[in-house]
Amino acid sequence: MENLVVLIGRLVDRPELRMTNNGTPVANFTLAVERPYKNKKGENEVDFIDIVTWRGLAENCAKYLDKGCRAYIKGSLQIRKSESDGRTYINPEVNADNVRFLDFAKDNQKRKTKEENSKLEDLDVPF
Repeated sequence: MENLVVLIGRLVDRPELRMTNNGTPVANFTLAVERPYKNKKGENEVDFIDIVTWRGLAENCAKYLDKGCRAYIKGSLQIRKSESDGRTYINPEVNADNVRFLDFAKDNQKRKTKEENSKLEDLDVPF
């Protein structure tokens, strides 16, 4: 059996980067994914899915993704169980092993645009 999840959606907030006790980077974020059909009111419903990334991928997500950015996620579904106050909580999340940045964070995009503009200004254009 294959445990494979593929999602495209928008980040609800910036990824939260932290380190485990042994120094491994881990980033968590929530992806808003529209369902492919409309409800009775004619509106698309949205699912909010928790995503976990590790090591270099976690660092890159924290560096280049921001709230509202579109991202492609490929990974596996894992279920974490926890207990609190005598209740059992089930927390599904996607352990991502591939993240494609479909949009970059606004600050990075602005910086990239400024760099491209300065390169164009340096060109000797004959007109």
